[in-house]
Amino acid sequence: MRKILTVAAACLTNEENEILLVRKRGTEYFMQPGGKLEPGESPHEAIQREIEEELGISYTLEELEPAGRWEGLAANEPDTGLRAYLFNGKLDTAPQPQAELAELVWLDPHDALQRNDIAPLLREHVLPEAIARISVRD
Repeated sequence: MRKILTVAAACLTNEENEILLVRKRGTEYFMQPGGKLEPGESPHEAIQREIEEELGISYTLEELEPAGRWEGLAANEPDTGLRAYLFNGKLDTAPQPQAELAELVWLDPHDALQRNDIAPLLREHVLPEAIARISVRD
């Protein structure tokens, strides 16, 4: 039976509709800010904590909109499944990578989808959803 990781992840966008992607130290794939839930922690509590740890930014519950759940393969752990609770939020500050983050980038979702170093969650779900939201607004 495959190991399953349960995480909370945030799709943070700026005024230009770019999405913030992060890469953790020792890994090759970019993904959204977020991480594993701690025992007894809700997905909403986890994403607030992870954003604070990784980016140094505090969000209230109201500022992070629940965006459903996705299941698929983990990016950086072979033969591991992923159950991701997703949240959307706006970011109007310039975060700096903290904690285990090696780097971060702001990318147009169309451009991000063309890269080879994007996690499955982004490629299969988050970026297509972000592109659809942008198309509706335009």
